[in-house]
Parts: sequence; C-alpha cells; structure tokens
Amino acid sequence: MRYRTFGRTGWKVSEIGYGMWGMGSWTGSDDQESLGSLGRAVELGCNFFDTAWAYGAGRSERLLGQLLRANPERKLYTATKVPPKNRRWPSRREDSLDNCYPPEHVERYVEKSLVNAGVESFDLVQLHTWEDAWLRDDRWIEPLAALKSQGVIRAVGISLNCWEPENGIEAVRTGLVDAVQVVYNIFDQNPEDELLPACREHDVAVIARVPFDEGTLTGKLSLETTWPKDDWRNMYFTPERLRESVARADALRPLVPEGMTMAEMALRFILSEPTVSTVIPGMRKAAHVETNLATSDAGPLDAALLGELRKHRWDRSPTEWSQ
Repeated sequence: MRYRTFGRTGWKVSEIGYGMWGMGSWTGSDDQESLGSLGRAVELGCNFFDTAWAYGAGRSERLLGQLLRANPERKLYTATKVPPKNRRWPSRREDSLDNCYPPEHVERYVEKSLVNAGVESFDLVQLHTWEDAWLRDDRWIEPLAALKSQGVIRAVGISLNCWEPENGIEAVRTGLVDAVQVVYNIFDQNPEDELLPACREHDVAVIARVPFDEGTLTGKLSLETTWPKDDWRNMYFTPERLRESVARADALRPLVPEGMTMAEMALRFILSEPTVSTVIPGMRKAAHVETNLATSDAGPLDAALLGELRKHRWDRSPTEWSQ
C-alpha cells in the first residue's frame, strides 16, 4: 500500500481507502462479512475509512467502531458525515442552511455519530450535501469550528453532490474546509477542470468516491443485470441509463491492457491524478478488498493509456436522485 498526504492536515493516508456505504445501507449486507472485510483491509495497510450517519442510520458507524476497538494499536483515520436535516440528497439550489445544517442539528448529529462509533472524536466530519451559496451564512462553519477547537473533530470537510464539482470551488477557496469528497472516475473527469486545481492551490485534501460508477466500470454489468427490489441501484440504473452505461463500458474493453481488469484500470486512472488523497471504493467482500488494495502497488497508468481514457469522459447533469 502506498500513502499520500491528506492536504494541509499532514496525515499519511492509504491511497486506497474504504467506502462504507454499501455495508450500511445496501441490500444483502451482512455485518460479520463486513467486519471480516474491514479487518482484512487493515491487515493490507488501509487506514482511511469513510462512513456516514445516513449509512443505515448509524449501522456503518457502529461497524467502524468495532473495527477501531479490534485494532487499538493502529492509527486508523475515521471520517463520517452529518446528514441534511431535510433528508434530501442531493441538495437543491433553493435549500436553505436552516433546512439542511442549522448549528444545533450539526452538533446533535456529530454527537449521535460519536455514540454510534463509541469514540470520543473523529478525524474528519463532513457535511453530506453542499451548496456554495451557504457560504454567505457563517453559521454553517460555527459548530464545526467549535468542535474542532474542542478536539472532537480534527478536520472539516464537505461532500459534493453527484456531478457538481463546480459547486464547491468557492468553499475550497475560503480556506475553511480541509477536505472535499467528489465523484471522480474515468467517466466523471470534470473535477479536473476547476475543482482539483483549486484544491492543489489551497492544499485541500481530495477524497474520490464512486470509482466504479456504481459498478459500470467493473465491466461486469449487462443489459440483463438486476438488483433486489429495494436496492438503490434500481433508481440509479434506469433502463435507459443501464443501456448507455453498458455501451460505454463495452467501448472501454479494447483499452484494458492484457493481464489487467477493467476495475483495476478504473482505480489506477484515479490514482494517476496526484491531487487525489485517497479513493474509497465500496467493498463488502474480503476478495474485493484484496483485489482493490493490490492495485496501489501497481502505480499509475502510462501516459498513452491515460490519453485514450480521456476520450471517454461522460458529462452528466444532476438529477433529483443523484447523490
């Protein structure tokens, strides 16, 4: 495992971290299997774990707490997220700070997360949705700054709405946020336009999420792929989007080098961008942990392949359900 500096915090985090959404909220999650996968990740050098209260109303945070107690001798970096008060993902332009993150709500949910995980502090607390318009109201930062000064949290972050990397650039430039979480992958290359340069300039850590486009970039989806009735991916992969996603994955197949999987290529594309501090694939099985974490040792892709992958950028517009 290789490690990168997490922005201005100076933390040395594993360049492949662990996204814990799936084990908290997705259908088919099994806590014992999840704990086994988390433990295997620690054994292989992963030290950054990203969760949220919304991932199973604290279920994922409780799993993180069990992992921490099982590894008291290791420094594991913990990141969680405060849910919006109105429970609306993504946020809308018309959403006010009072509807989403009034100070008392932020304080209450940080406390809930601390109780869920059974810890006295988190390394990083993020707002789970974001609107740059909220910068005009200082109350968004007040509870987070106070918790930071008390040592309850060590760093402040924001999680940007899906396919909206530009709606966070102003926050980065204020110097008030230590980290930004954003969708970034072979298809979603638009953070490179303005967000990543701003993060480099202001030494803000970048957490890349959705590296496989919810499964498309594993190359394993087909037009016959289905999910259980209550699975979130039924909303993400509408029939039209599934058709286009499969077609775009098929167009990538000729570019996958011999001996490499599409999933490995997808991770190494992200790791080829030095501004990224860590990428957080979701992993519920130990076999996925072992395969994904091994990608770190392979290093970035060569320039020629990166150039070809640039041609597969897919600019998408946010929807009412995109997260």
